[in-house]
Amino acid sequence: MTQVDQYYMAQALRLARLGRYTAFPNPNVGCVLVRDGQIIGQGWHQKAGEGHAEVNALASVVNIDEVKGSTAYVTLEPCSHQGRTPPCADTLVSAGVNKVVIAMKDPNPLVSGRGIAKLEAAGIEVVVGILESEAKALNKGFISRMERKRPFLRCKMAMSLDGRTAMQSGESQWITGASARTQVQRMRASSSAIITGVSSVIYDDCSLTVRAEQLDLEQAEQIAQRQPLRVILDSQLRVPLTAKILKQAGETVVLFCQSNADKEQALLAKGVTCVQLAADEVGRVSLQAVMDYLYQRECNDVLLETGATLAGAFVQAGLIDELIIFMAPTLLGHSARGLFNLPTIHKMADQQPLEILSSRVVGKDLMLTARFSGNQ
Repeated sequence: MTQVDQYYMAQALRLARLGRYTAFPNPNVGCVLVRDGQIIGQGWHQKAGEGHAEVNALASVVNIDEVKGSTAYVTLEPCSHQGRTPPCADTLVSAGVNKVVIAMKDPNPLVSGRGIAKLEAAGIEVVVGILESEAKALNKGFISRMERKRPFLRCKMAMSLDGRTAMQSGESQWITGASARTQVQRMRASSSAIITGVSSVIYDDCSLTVRAEQLDLEQAEQIAQRQPLRVILDSQLRVPLTAKILKQAGETVVLFCQSNADKEQALLAKGVTCVQLAADEVGRVSLQAVMDYLYQRECNDVLLETGATLAGAFVQAGLIDELIIFMAPTLLGHSARGLFNLPTIHKMADQQPLEILSSRVVGKDLMLTARFSGNQ
């Protein structure tokens, strides 16, 4: 690995990040074309069904003849199959590049290794593994969906300094400040779906929408046009027909396990998608069935925004891949609700340790990113 290769791949990764709000269900991919030490073209994948990063990079080249003999730096192995667009490996071969540097292999079984094989069969030099860990971090959800047949699940919680998330009544708006809420808006915008529980809908009357005015991003209006899938876990179909979440742009899905024909028809009349899933051993919607459903919906990154009971159930099921906790400098008192409802732990040996991945101050709050020890 040379410093030159790292430099150009880092630029390709910066480009790939530009697609994090728009590319799904496809991965975030960037491409840089270099000849004689100069960048002659660059691009990223912006939207499913439109040009991939390699195609967009080639289209940006002013003098297309310069592509012959150039080097392409791509953050993900070029695709080798006909999907919504033609194979990018074939496109690079036809364009006449003589070297392709790839950050990581594509975990998609339709591609994995086949794109590289196509390039090498055409006499193109291929180098794989430049800034691989950075490329994998950029596409955790896509990798999870391809390799584990389930989305990457992040659980977002907000708590006071004494570890409380809501008042005893269930009221929880607002513990954190405006800067933390901006970060949450960006998490929503980069997620395929948001999960919440019916109790959160009843107590908070949440909308779970992406709001352009809170994103604090360029092209915020355009980003907010695509609303993530809103998923309510509602075993007994208790969601109020007047709930704000049912009136928002985009799709709201209610997942239930105990049927109620009249309520289901009323929800369908409001444009809500109702899906009956298997129940778990206590009669609630099976969380594994929820993950299976979201996999079928091609969800990569899923955000869990809910209360202590459902969050605790996901912890017990071992389905949370990453925790994002905003800690506010305030106290709510011993009668307020805790962060997770978990079985009573009597011995220190039975605690569930976490690994802190990062911590930073966001406005007046502290933002912690963690995972359960042992999770990779």
